[in-house]
Amino acid sequence: MDSPIREAQRYGQSIWYDNISRGLLISGELGRLVDQGITGVTSNPTIFEKAVASGIDYDDDLIKFEGTRASVQEVYESIAIQDIRDATDLLYPVYERTKSLDGYVSLEVSPFLANDTDGTVIEAERLFKAVGRPNLMIKVPGTTEGIPAIRSLIGKGINVNVTLIFSLESYKMIQEAYIDGLEDLDRSGKYLGNVASVASFFVSRVDTAVDTLINKYIAEGSGYLEDYLGKAANSNAKLAYQSFKETFQSKRFTSLMVKGAQIQRPLWASTGTKNSAYSDLAYIEPLIGLNTVNTMPPNTLEAFQNHGRVAPTIEQNVEEAKDTFEVLGKVGIRMEEVTGKLLIEGVNSFAESFGNLLTNIDQKKTKLVSLNSI
Repeated sequence: MDSPIREAQRYGQSIWYDNISRGLLISGELGRLVDQGITGVTSNPTIFEKAVASGIDYDDDLIKFEGTRASVQEVYESIAIQDIRDATDLLYPVYERTKSLDGYVSLEVSPFLANDTDGTVIEAERLFKAVGRPNLMIKVPGTTEGIPAIRSLIGKGINVNVTLIFSLESYKMIQEAYIDGLEDLDRSGKYLGNVASVASFFVSRVDTAVDTLINKYIAEGSGYLEDYLGKAANSNAKLAYQSFKETFQSKRFTSLMVKGAQIQRPLWASTGTKNSAYSDLAYIEPLIGLNTVNTMPPNTLEAFQNHGRVAPTIEQNVEEAKDTFEVLGKVGIRMEEVTGKLLIEGVNSFAESFGNLLTNIDQKKTKLVSLNSI
């Protein structure tokens, strides 16, 4: 019997790993996961912060910067780019085998640029060139300023992982930006099949936010709302998938497909369960389907491998998803307000992690240089 990872692939879903570190690469653990069917890797500032702060894998690299004029950001980029290169090289055979559908590793532009269109484009181009691998994806947040950056980067042939998507309305604009970018690339005479994109919908955080609001109404006497606890996140994802199908089955996009254009697949991110009352696979098993990706953190991937049940579920209970949002709207829980707040919180959280990461690198480098000089 196939593993859950392989079974998910049979239904058209790719499983990526939401984790990267020097230790994962050196130990061969990431290679073993690829052998088991993992076909991509995502990273973010929080993941890099933990990797740098918690071990000794980066110590030698940090010491090398003794006596140089390198800024702490340049030190970070040096170690991050090396990890990303090693991971993209490891996954390159997947990239080739799947004809550039999978095999990607994602690297984030600085979260400090989330509200800076031009700055995002400049940094994304620089990072893409610095890594120098065709299976790199640059992560760009789905902010108001990030959306035109997506079009610009796709139009330049740079792969984009659009991150921090919560809102269905924003998602429509992100789809449009991707297609606009492909049309720009086509007008420039470039082959469309060499650029790829995923749209990363953050899932579990939606339940965390909506459940808090629902519990307030329950405390005030609206007990019937208990039935809607833990339903908003997957409802949001299922409705996003319907939007995805509508856009990428349109005449406008199919005219680009004949020229080699790839579908911008929805990617389910933030899929670790945060509420212990819910299944550890609450955001995995209900979201399996054709042309999707699920990127899983370590504990969730382990649970999926141990007891995951795989079936084509993404289009089940779509009417129930619509009903959930209708009921929530009637009591005053407006999803556009919730998702707007989540986007701001997500950008701020990644910016805080990135700031902490730079501080940790600077402090650790200073400490190591000091110990090395004794």
